[in-house]
Amino acid sequence: MLRPKERHEASLPSARKIRRSCSTELYRTIKRMKLYIPDELLKQGEELYVKKVFGNLTWIHENSQNRKRLADWWDEAVSEELSQLWKVDRTKLSACFRDAFGG
Repeated sequence: MLRPKERHEASLPSARKIRRSCSTELYRTIKRMKLYIPDELLKQGEELYVKKVFGNLTWIHENSQNRKRLADWWDEAVSEELSQLWKVDRTKLSACFRDAFGG
C-alpha cells in the first residue's frame, strides 16, 4: 500500500544562520539607502534585529515562505526602533528593506 507523500517539515534555523541572515538583510538595506552607518550602530542594529527574530521565531518559521508577511512583521516589530537607533527616516528604511528582502 502506498502512502501519500508527507510534506517535509524543515527544522528551525540555527542561531548562526539567523545572525548571518539578519546581518545580510540589514547590509542590503543600508546599501539601498546609500548611507553610512557607523560600525557600532550597525552592530547594535543587528543585535536588535536578531533579538526580535528570536523572540518571534516560531511565527517567522511558520511564515518563512511568505516574504510579504515577514516584511510586514519587520515594519511593525523592528523598523521603528531601528530607525530611531540609526536616526533615519522610517518610511525610507522600510521601503529599502522591502526592496532588499523581496516583500
